[in-house]
Amino acid sequence: MRFLDRRIHLITGKGGVGRTTVTAALARAAARHGRRTLALEIGDPDGGYSPLGRLLGRETLSETPARLSQHLSVAHLWAPVGHEGFLRSVLPGGPLIKSALKSRALRKFLDAAPSFHEMGVFFHLLLLLEATREDGQPEHEVILIDMPATGHTLALTGLPDLLLGLIPRGPVAKALRRGQAFMNNPAQAAAWVVTLPEQLPVTESLELLDGLARTQVPIGGVLLNRYPDDPFDPEERAALDAFMAQHPAQGGLALKRIDQAQGAADRLRAGTDALIVSLPEVWVDDPGPVLEAQLHAAMRRTP
Repeated sequence: MRFLDRRIHLITGKGGVGRTTVTAALARAAARHGRRTLALEIGDPDGGYSPLGRLLGRETLSETPARLSQHLSVAHLWAPVGHEGFLRSVLPGGPLIKSALKSRALRKFLDAAPSFHEMGVFFHLLLLLEATREDGQPEHEVILIDMPATGHTLALTGLPDLLLGLIPRGPVAKALRRGQAFMNNPAQAAAWVVTLPEQLPVTESLELLDGLARTQVPIGGVLLNRYPDDPFDPEERAALDAFMAQHPAQGGLALKRIDQAQGAADRLRAGTDALIVSLPEVWVDDPGPVLEAQLHAAMRRTP
């Protein structure tokens, strides 16, 4: 199955690995291939500038998808939108619901409830997944979500099973199961773990892969970002190592980094059966176009 054959892509990983840059590049790649693409970021639309939005040409995002081009839109996933959308679907009195949710005291109380924030994000995503055009086709053919750090990602992906264990029947349970039909379907969804070829990010990525498997989210693969180029064949490297051992020179740290990256990659391959896509390090002011081309070429070959 190729990357664009799936509709929902969760881009996750620890902070600082290039997760947002990868999300933006993949969104542009999908849009360039004519797919109605929606790039999403989880957060508060009143929280200032958006890292994902900035990469796509907007300083801030709102909860309503904003069209950037013919096939690319961008938005925030915002918990209150999900709360309101869900309550409107099960309760009468829409204006009263909206007014009540604007109450600062009520919002503070509700946000303190376990998993209530994740529930709102989940329901907002469900609203976007179920949005359709006049012809009945999905409003968004490809949806990419720049997920938060590891713990928050697992809190969101594990939400349906957690709540269904507590609330097995009723409107909440029905909505959660509709969401599961999207998120746990390997033909529809995939999680992509972005990491770096370093020991600590690889360790956290392996833990994240285990956590995602426990929450029954299909694994698309691992994107090994900023992989350093190794310009030497084995014979050249052996000769270089022998020379460096006798004549220390500049470049030793770069060689050591290449070796450390290889070791981290080997450890990653030993720890998971998931697809691993290496993305080479790009030394340009704007890596987006180069990364976009590399990602799309790799994803087209995704089995």
